[in-house]
Amino acid sequence: MTLSCIAVDDEPLALGLLCSFIEQTPFLKLAGSFSSGIKALEALHEQSIDLIFLDIQMPDLTGIQLARTLGNKPGNAKPRVIFTTAFNNYAIEGYKVDALDYLLKPYDYEEFLKAANKAKTYTEMLSTKQTAPDHEEYIFLKVEYQLVRVAIKDIVYIEGLKDYAKIHLVNDARPILSLITLKSLEEKLPARLFMRVHRSFIISLEKIDAVTKNTVQIGGINITIGEQYKDEMKQFLSNWL
Repeated sequence: MTLSCIAVDDEPLALGLLCSFIEQTPFLKLAGSFSSGIKALEALHEQSIDLIFLDIQMPDLTGIQLARTLGNKPGNAKPRVIFTTAFNNYAIEGYKVDALDYLLKPYDYEEFLKAANKAKTYTEMLSTKQTAPDHEEYIFLKVEYQLVRVAIKDIVYIEGLKDYAKIHLVNDARPILSLITLKSLEEKLPARLFMRVHRSFIISLEKIDAVTKNTVQIGGINITIGEQYKDEMKQFLSNWL
């Protein structure tokens, strides 16, 4: 697999080094280099790019601002971002805009290659079918700057927190926090095993402990069944009554 990528940095020396690293990496193809975030954004509208090596502090359009604009692109059409910066206080912002990695200047080729390989692995993962048919046993979720494999049978329930999801697992006191919407997770999980019972909750049907008219008891907590989901829950229960 070859990744088409661009380099963006307003410092000429840093941009030149970045381009040389890209050109000596067999699975990367340099499609352009830019000293301005605005020029890079224009190029992104004109060609298909898989990966952006992106400086954060730039005068016209910062790397964080540019990365936020990419969120408007649907699904896998969005280029992935690896930030390059001389400052170490942008990790949280990078995580929020779904960056794959974060290279702290000055970095060497070994560090660059490690980040590039992460992008390659991530892209290969996305190129396969990620929705989980009933016979699949796990899904991959982005947790911080890595993909984590989660066994479907271990999921008890999932709580939605805006753009994040908190996945509660069997025998794991600490849930997994992933940058993914509840709607996206609902599409990945097999429908016969999971049900949305509230705008903020998906539950494992196999892990239900008890059900009342308005609540589901699962994993030691009671979850309210939202009005729009009550008919589906009633239909599910009718199969067992």
